[in-house]
Amino acid sequence: MTAFVLHVDDTLEVAVRRLVELDLPALPVVDDRERFEGVFGEREFVTALFPGYVGQLKGAAFLRGSLDGALEKRNHCRFEAVGQHMNTEHVEVGSDHSELQVAEIFLHHRVLIVPVVDDKRVVDVISRHGFFRDVAERFLASP
Repeated sequence: MTAFVLHVDDTLEVAVRRLVELDLPALPVVDDRERFEGVFGEREFVTALFPGYVGQLKGAAFLRGSLDGALEKRNHCRFEAVGQHMNTEHVEVGSDHSELQVAEIFLHHRVLIVPVVDDKRVVDVISRHGFFRDVAERFLASP
């Protein structure tokens, strides 16, 4: 198994631990044959953790309660499978992608990572932050 993928049957606890350890906002999710299935990250975790109505609100200033209370109420979600919560409307690039293609994806899609997929298998992950740093360093190094 590659360190930068999750499996559909991994638990949320395993997934969140891996995200924190790798310091990435999201990771690709693969099936039991290692084929790319979707993405699980910060947004999917928050969606799994908080009650569904929170995501429907235009504002939540009127809500009272603590984060610890929410964590306690949804503690059982740590055992739910990543496959239940992953985003399957994903974007990816092939191994032969261009940097401009990646830039276009980050500009037009609300994604934090772009998996690099070859023959339905994840071979790399490009994070938005890593892409920004590379572009920024090149920009600052040019005259």
